[in-house]
Amino acid sequence: MGGTTMSFTNTKLALGVAAATLTMAGAFIAPQAQAAGSSAERVADAAARKTEALEAQMQQMADQMQAMQAELSRVKSSSASSTAANAKVQELDQWMASVKSTPAQASAKDNLVAVRGGWQALDHARGSTVFPTHNGAFLSNNQNNEGFYFGGAFDFNVNNDLFGLVDDTSFAIELGIEYAQYGTGANTVSSGYYVPSLNATAITDDTKATDARLRINASPKIKFMHGSKFRPWLIPVGLDINILGVPSNAVSVLNAGMNFGAGAEYDIFRGIVLGSDVRYHYSTSKLDGTPTDGFSAGGYLGFKF
Repeated sequence: MGGTTMSFTNTKLALGVAAATLTMAGAFIAPQAQAAGSSAERVADAAARKTEALEAQMQQMADQMQAMQAELSRVKSSSASSTAANAKVQELDQWMASVKSTPAQASAKDNLVAVRGGWQALDHARGSTVFPTHNGAFLSNNQNNEGFYFGGAFDFNVNNDLFGLVDDTSFAIELGIEYAQYGTGANTVSSGYYVPSLNATAITDDTKATDARLRINASPKIKFMHGSKFRPWLIPVGLDINILGVPSNAVSVLNAGMNFGAGAEYDIFRGIVLGSDVRYHYSTSKLDGTPTDGFSAGGYLGFKF
């Protein structure tokens, strides 16, 4: 009995020691395990924070790279613009140098002033042997329809492309004046008439009247082959103003008409021009019976300016 009690007591003692041991082991192991778990979490948190820091640094580096690329592009663009500007400046400098080194050249001369003259023929003479007062011959019975003329003209150049319609074709306005003379004729007012004198003796007066006329014209002129020394030209239709030196039977001296012309000119030397022209002058009616229609042909000497 006593042995059994002793054995039971030893057993309880052993169990108590074991329980105490387990309790102490658990008390020791639990903090260690908890500490280990806390350390792992701290490591994970630190790793996460490092990762976030690395990502932030990477993003910052990417932003910096983009900014550097943008700045590089701007610098390249600015450099290209500067290079282009420098090239333009150099080109302008070269052009200015070439202009300065090139002798001055005279500008193109397109206007013209000319003196002209030639032969004219009226369609009908002023006088008549059958009808002394025919065709306005009352004051000058001139029976000659041919004569000469001389005068001058001014060509004002408007453009060299016919208002953009035809290249190398100039449009000009011609202003001219001509004096023409066809001969003399008897003044039928006095010729063959008796004129009382102071002593009452009848005499005859053989007065002659010169058939002279003045013509003023304003005409559009089309000149071909601009830039060439040889230049043909054409007047489609122009205005004529005819002035009689000897009045008509109705004592009129002025009428209007038209002229149509063609010709050519050649620049012989530095703007000195020789030319020829033919024209027909037409009026819709006679100047109170006096004819003014006729044909003219002549030449001219001109100077460009």
